[in-house]
Amino acid sequence: MIKTEDIVKGYKIAESRWARFGPYYAMFPLDFAFEVVERYSKEGDFIIDPFAGRCSSIYAGGVLGRHSLGIEINPVGWLYGTVKLDPANKEEVTDRLLEIYSKQNYYKRAIERMPLFYRMCYSDEVLKFLLSARSHLNWQKNDVDATLMSILLVYLHGKLGEGLSNQMKMSKAMGMKYSVEWWKKHKLTKPPEINPIEFVMKKLNWRYKKGKPEVFDSRVIFGDSTIELEKIVHKAQKSGIKFSLLFTSPPYCSVTDYYADQWLRLWLLGGSEVPKSKQEKHKGRFVSKDDYCKLLDTVFGNCAVLMAEKSTIYVRTDKRKFTFNLTLEILKKYFSRHKIKIIERLFLKKTQTEMHGNKSTETGEIDIIMTK
Repeated sequence: MIKTEDIVKGYKIAESRWARFGPYYAMFPLDFAFEVVERYSKEGDFIIDPFAGRCSSIYAGGVLGRHSLGIEINPVGWLYGTVKLDPANKEEVTDRLLEIYSKQNYYKRAIERMPLFYRMCYSDEVLKFLLSARSHLNWQKNDVDATLMSILLVYLHGKLGEGLSNQMKMSKAMGMKYSVEWWKKHKLTKPPEINPIEFVMKKLNWRYKKGKPEVFDSRVIFGDSTIELEKIVHKAQKSGIKFSLLFTSPPYCSVTDYYADQWLRLWLLGGSEVPKSKQEKHKGRFVSKDDYCKLLDTVFGNCAVLMAEKSTIYVRTDKRKFTFNLTLEILKKYFSRHKIKIIERLFLKKTQTEMHGNKSTETGEIDIIMTK
């Protein structure tokens, strides 16, 4: 039987190598995800996370033998999650990599028309390859394409030698203008010459060295929780399935640039070539307090229908008064007979609010644990 300590420490087994797959903002610490799942559920239980992110909670549940279901609206997080739960066979991914590369010369003229940022960020060979991947990988419907695309997303940008790009952060893509000026200032106007086949194959070899992870009956849905949960409720009522653990961390209110740090990865998935400041519908929910209230009310209301009589609700939220008080109020509304325990968490890294420019003095996170 796999031990949690073998997964959260080192990379000796496949489950550990895939557990940390995908740089992402505001993600659950790996040991925390496994600790909560192990403590508040048992093998064979059903657990759910309606704001799954890169799916650390769902992965922990699956590895530990729980039926695990997540929902994630950000395609970057969804890809990381769905791939590490069930990556395609390495041989098929390798064949697809070579096929995508064989088409890269069709994009020789296309790269000449791209903004300066891209020409300074990537060598011509890499940029042509990325355009080929962007055009041909059917990442939403094909597991091989999803696996290859997720690998490309992970290494799309990072420190020199660690990613396909010029010097950049791995977790966050800076703006186009800022990046160009920074590269010029630091005399990094020429991107590193990288052979994308050799680079990606090296990453694939490392990731698959211990094989594929064994994950029990787990999946993540790509979509909006306010919509997808209604479908899940309908199916669960027919089947009689009840969930024993709701384990999640909703996006924090007033995080206005919720997708800004992933704009370059979103471009590779078919998004705009130039970052747009216009808010999408789901992003607006995190800015307007009324919309944020409706979001939490709808999601937790639907989750309440899914939960077993004796269940645990574990929600990590923001320490700021509005977000915390609203979250607690809505949870009490739907789980009024549960006992409540509040734990304030000291953190060693930045929270969502700090990462996105909020300088509130109410820093930190709070865990709301409701049991019955």
